[in-house]
Amino acid sequence: MIAFRRVTREDFGLLAEWLGEEHNRRWWNHETSPSAVERDFGPSVDGLEPSLDFLAFDGAHGVGPGADGAGVPFGLIQRQRWIDYPDEPETVAVGTVVDLGPRDWGIDYLIGSPAATGRGLGTAMIAAMCSVIFTELGGERVVVAVAAGNRRSWRALERAGFALVGHVDIPPDNPVDPPDHVVYALSRPA
Repeated sequence: MIAFRRVTREDFGLLAEWLGEEHNRRWWNHETSPSAVERDFGPSVDGLEPSLDFLAFDGAHGVGPGADGAGVPFGLIQRQRWIDYPDEPETVAVGTVVDLGPRDWGIDYLIGSPAATGRGLGTAMIAAMCSVIFTELGGERVVVAVAAGNRRSWRALERAGFALVGHVDIPPDNPVDPPDHVVYALSRPA
């Protein structure tokens, strides 16, 4: 069972470490200095951004957060409503393939250490967050755009039940990549 805890500033060192891992650096292309992590994650921690960031814990293997929040996290997942970012290039591009409404959510995610990859944790984390979106937040659909070359990421979406709905061009996170992105969607279960 996957459990989530909101990211706090005490987690910024861990996020910097994870963002610096080769398998994340390749696709996130994120600065890892303390000031960069503060710039990119601080507003969410402070409630100044509609996007929320969570650490994921694998409770099935005894590493979930306890009552005191202790435990060993394995991943990061972000969630946001698409309508909260109407002018972002990604929203504009995805909107050409999917009619985005107020109950449509997006997610972004990573698995922290290389040792945690290839074990199905990404798929489990995605499925668990989608369950939260559908059951607790009244979401109707989760729509995700992924760099077409990031096969591991879009395969995790497929394993979590997402279906390919189209291709769009979005400025890539990493300038070495082409703009080609695949768009996947998962609707609320009936």
